[in-house]
Amino acid sequence: MPGYNLTRAEAEERASLITVHGYDITLDLTSTGETFPSTATIRFSCHQPGATTFLDLIAPAVRRVELNGIALDPAHVFQDHRITLSNLQTENTVTVEADAAYSHTGEGLHRFTDPVDGQTYTYTQCEVADARRVFAGFEQPDLKSRFVFHILAPEDWTVISNQPAPRPVAGGDCPPGTARWDFGATPVMSTYLIAVIAGPYTRWVDSYLSTDGRVIPLGVFVRATMAQHMDADEIFDVTRRGFEFYESAFGVPYPYDKYDQAFVPQYNAGAMENVGAVTLTEERYVFRSKPVQAAVDARANTILHEQAHMWFGDLVTMKWWNDLWLNESFAEFMSHLAAASNTRWTGAWVDFLASRKLVGYQQDQLPTTHPIVADIRDLADVEVNFDMITYAKGASVLKQLVAWVGQANFLAGVKAYLTKYAWGNATLADFLAEIEAASGRDLAAWSQVWLEEAGVTLLRPVKVEAKEGVFERVSIIQEVPAVYGRFGSIPHRDLPPVTVAPSLRPHRIGVAGYTLGLEGLERAWSYEVDIAGAVTEVPELVGEVLPDLLVINDGDLTFAKLRLGDDDVADLPQLLHRLTDPLTRALIWGALWDSVRDAELGARAYIDLVLGALASETSSTSIQSLLARVRQALQLYVHPDCRAEAQDDAAARLVALALRADPGSDQQLQFFKAFAGLACNPTQWGFVAEVLDGTSDVPGLTVDTDLRWELLINLVALGVRGEADIDAELNRDNTLSGAEKAAGARAAIPTPEAKRAAWRLGVHDESVSNATQRNVLAGFVKVPDAAALRDYAIEYFAQIEPTWQTRTREMALNIVQALYPVRLAGDPGLDLLEMTDLWLDRLGARLPALRRLVLAAREEVLCARAAQARDARG
Repeated sequence: MPGYNLTRAEAEERASLITVHGYDITLDLTSTGETFPSTATIRFSCHQPGATTFLDLIAPAVRRVELNGIALDPAHVFQDHRITLSNLQTENTVTVEADAAYSHTGEGLHRFTDPVDGQTYTYTQCEVADARRVFAGFEQPDLKSRFVFHILAPEDWTVISNQPAPRPVAGGDCPPGTARWDFGATPVMSTYLIAVIAGPYTRWVDSYLSTDGRVIPLGVFVRATMAQHMDADEIFDVTRRGFEFYESAFGVPYPYDKYDQAFVPQYNAGAMENVGAVTLTEERYVFRSKPVQAAVDARANTILHEQAHMWFGDLVTMKWWNDLWLNESFAEFMSHLAAASNTRWTGAWVDFLASRKLVGYQQDQLPTTHPIVADIRDLADVEVNFDMITYAKGASVLKQLVAWVGQANFLAGVKAYLTKYAWGNATLADFLAEIEAASGRDLAAWSQVWLEEAGVTLLRPVKVEAKEGVFERVSIIQEVPAVYGRFGSIPHRDLPPVTVAPSLRPHRIGVAGYTLGLEGLERAWSYEVDIAGAVTEVPELVGEVLPDLLVINDGDLTFAKLRLGDDDVADLPQLLHRLTDPLTRALIWGALWDSVRDAELGARAYIDLVLGALASETSSTSIQSLLARVRQALQLYVHPDCRAEAQDDAAARLVALALRADPGSDQQLQFFKAFAGLACNPTQWGFVAEVLDGTSDVPGLTVDTDLRWELLINLVALGVRGEADIDAELNRDNTLSGAEKAAGARAAIPTPEAKRAAWRLGVHDESVSNATQRNVLAGFVKVPDAAALRDYAIEYFAQIEPTWQTRTREMALNIVQALYPVRLAGDPGLDLLEMTDLWLDRLGARLPALRRLVLAAREEVLCARAAQARDARG
């Protein structure tokens, strides 16, 4: 469907033809059916009178189209999600009345009803190009304009948009019980940044005094039945600290009139930077049960991330989606810098490395990797480029740029960029030009190797030691990882072969020596050095006293795979738990995990290292990351013949850690949750059941609502609990969240009938909500023995192409990614790699975005096979 997509060439042609002056939009949210009336009047200029262009609209019906006072036949001009506008004048006005569809997939205007109190809520989510699901418009980021919204809604609702909320007006044309909100015109902005959030939301208010003397109203919103769980004071504190940091760092006052944050359910993303009206996921960031500290940390970072977008992304917006990386990478970098500089989250860079950056490394070693500056040909490309190359690698490269040009120079360039391009659109070249001007450095060569080439290189130290206990010579070796060499075997009918060849890049890194002392293993000396090419001598270290541990990329300044010296790896069991710096620990954990994925370190050896040092880890995000990787190692990288024994041992060690941890601590909660997810024998799952039932106790552990669901789903997947237990738990938690978790629990029941019902619900039922679908898919694949998924491997490859072509992109993504049967990578009952390659060969060049997703999954099969073979050697 070409109208569903939009190519860069089409966008460039349309932008060269028209200038948009203003939108006047009326949305009637009083309707109770599947659609709502949407009227948009748009004023725009045409630079070539007599030309033709088009509006974007995804809607079930168009009732009226009027261009310059002339009625057009909707049946004639509305085709394939576009409205053709012909014979344009120099100045034009077009009005479109449509019946737009409410969404239950989190795309466009999402509507849901809270089962607890029967109240209905709505919110918009328009990135990348879903404003066209709400009203007709010119849907591309460089056709900025002003927007005036008129919202009809029940009079007892709260209505939020980009501008401050006006006093609602009842009576007149409004039916009884309804009112109209007439918002003022927004500043100039892109269509994807519009916001309409409407319903009986509960509100908290505060304010921030801007550096230009304005009082900026702050609002926090959540649905009524979740209000008791909202810690608004902390949200406001993080928000004010973010404003303090950004206004100082950028030298530009907050550019909008107010700042609202609405926490909404059934949300697809973490958050969205709508101008002055940010939406955030309620599911992850409103804590109705005790959260692990890592979740609280992640929420603070997300708040700061969206704030950074108010300047970088909203005030100055990318011209086209090929600079999406800069939008997201900048916010990712600045949010961690802000947290570390001006909040209690001083360990923000540890969290970044332990979670986000590790995924960036992984994605950059897949055949689907792409340059940070990706070639975005159309909207389909955008939707599969919201990845950790865009976010984490891009942020890491900005961190490397800051290390190279200096933070003061970098921020001076940012200020100049924001000032010069305020309210407009800009490109990467515009951004780098301002950094060059502020720093005096030519960034052309830097941009070429860091931003315009895909892939990551590997750094390892080579040490030559003198007899007197000092270094005689230290070199840093840089090499291209072997993984890129196997991409040539990928089926590529109708396509060129996949090739990735990263340059040996320049890096500014820290090199440090750590020595055991009374307080533990601490940094004894550190040097910041520049390396380039295959071998770089480090003369600064000649004559330096030999440390107990040598660390390269100390301080995590660059983006590169890391290895330790061989002697250091051998000493790690005695050293890791003594290492006092959490960022350095995270560096080493990351290097070890990368070694497992490269089949250099056995998975069971990695698990043993983790479980041996875990009790000494202080970073909640590092603990969360390590526990997730232990589980992944057990499922994918331990040899199948050794898996049951390894899982039994890991679960036993984790429950012992939980019982020894401080009562009520974050460590205790994380260790017990991990144990419950791995419990695999009657004694272990019996203890989980007793804790759930309250007949056994873990001192200090609160078995609250969300933990109860987690324990129950684990037991259901094992066949220990069943449908009656799910119904009883839902009766205890008869909420929206409870219903979604119950759907996931039913999908986890290990019977053929339950799995078939879950497959139908998750894959075929188009009425299911996005959140319910995610829970169902997660429950479906939650099986103790991956062999239970064999029958669905063939069905997966039969279903994903029609699914991709018929479902909304978010729902299709969920299916394709969640259901790929990667856990069958080492299964002797079928050859998953052969099945994947046959499908790729049949697909050829069709549906490139879908092909990319399956290619990424294919590489995980190869990685798992190699890791399993390595683990078998012990």
